[in-house]
Amino acid sequence: MEMSTIESEYQWRMDALSGTERIARTMAMLKWTREMLARQIIAQEGSMSEERLRWKVALRLYASDKAACQMIESRL
Repeated sequence: MEMSTIESEYQWRMDALSGTERIARTMAMLKWTREMLARQIIAQEGSMSEERLRWKVALRLYASDKAACQMIESRL
């Protein structure tokens, strides 16, 4: 399947990044994801301590890992 112009440009820009830049980009995306999940959790459940919110975010991030979820739930 042929890539669209946008996909080609994206791929070109990603290929041009150094390893350090790729890691920084990945970390920024993870931070954005954690912040988005935190906002959703607060909207659904109301305010809570920062620590509890971190565990709730982790629970969503690791939702497909049953063992991780059990460990996280033991902290809640």
